[in-house]
Amino acid sequence: MQMIVRNPIEGIYPATPDYIHAMEVLEPKRLLFFSGTMGLDFEGRPPAGLTEQLELVWSNIRRILAEAGMSVDNLVRVTSYLRDAGFAEANQEARLKALGERRIPTTAIVVGTLEPGWLVELEAIAAG
Repeated sequence: MQMIVRNPIEGIYPATPDYIHAMEVLEPKRLLFFSGTMGLDFEGRPPAGLTEQLELVWSNIRRILAEAGMSVDNLVRVTSYLRDAGFAEANQEARLKALGERRIPTTAIVVGTLEPGWLVELEAIAAG
């Protein structure tokens, strides 16, 4: 499988350093589609703070990836659902920390959540 960054610089607005416009995946053998994944602990409870929920959500994503024999290197798309627009910077920092030098297509959307204590939910796609 080959992943090709598609990040045109002419005729379109520039991508910022934390994401790319698109990722072309050639001949994947497997695709893994995540449900919305939250920063909940083993008992399904959210910690009170955003930072703790972001740490847990990325831990949960790594655990799901591991179950499929994958890692964050297999992620090709992440969508973030944030309860408040003020969470965008912390969400970005958590994503950059989780992905290291890799950049992938990403979108952040401000939404209401099903439970008031759920501050962030991530949806992802991985390819292997």
